[in-house]
Amino acid sequence: FLLGAFVFIFGLCIGSFLNCVIYRLEAGKSFLKGRSFCPHCKHTLAWLDLIPVFSYLFLNGKCRYCKKQISWEYPVVETATAVLFLLIFLATRDLAQPDSFLILNLLYLWTIASLLIVLFVYDLRHYILPDKILFPAILVVCIWYFVSSIFFQAYTRYEILNTIYASVGAGAFFLAIFLLSRGRAMGFGDVKLAAFMGLFLGWPHILVALFVAFLLGAIIGVILMAL
Repeated sequence: FLLGAFVFIFGLCIGSFLNCVIYRLEAGKSFLKGRSFCPHCKHTLAWLDLIPVFSYLFLNGKCRYCKKQISWEYPVVETATAVLFLLIFLATRDLAQPDSFLILNLLYLWTIASLLIVLFVYDLRHYILPDKILFPAILVVCIWYFVSSIFFQAYTRYEILNTIYASVGAGAFFLAIFLLSRGRAMGFGDVKLAAFMGLFLGWPHILVALFVAFLLGAIIGVILMAL
């Protein structure tokens, strides 16, 4: 229980950092330097203003200094990150693998989850999948396959080729849609995202992911048209 609680709190902190990444990515600023500040009045925030979720609730969703409303997305991203981190931890802790592999695998999945959260929120706001996040995500997956295969023999040559074929196939499928619709059905960022999904999930999991994605998109599309 204590370990799970620690993972959840750690996820909240990472979620707070991801909020910073999303905001500074939008503003074209580096998230590696500079202290956090209010997006409205630009006042530097004290540590009491930066406690994930708690600060938002304690301040009633408003900036301590200018009293302007803080977006509800901040606590939602923090909580979602914490829940995902905890679920990933629970799903991987009982795998029959060496402890060193389990730790690296956990860090790898947390990293991918974090990058996907940034992509999701940014795409939700701007309908853009930034290369500054997509390309590092692809690089992380490639590094993971290399390290885990060399040092832990976690993947066979066949499994590595399987993920490459899934990546090329998914990317080619989305590229065809992009070219045939001349970019009206989806953007080129979706092509790169599909290639990443194929690389990360492999075959046949990529089919399940694409089916669920199209199904959810259709359901949401019908609801929007009905409204």
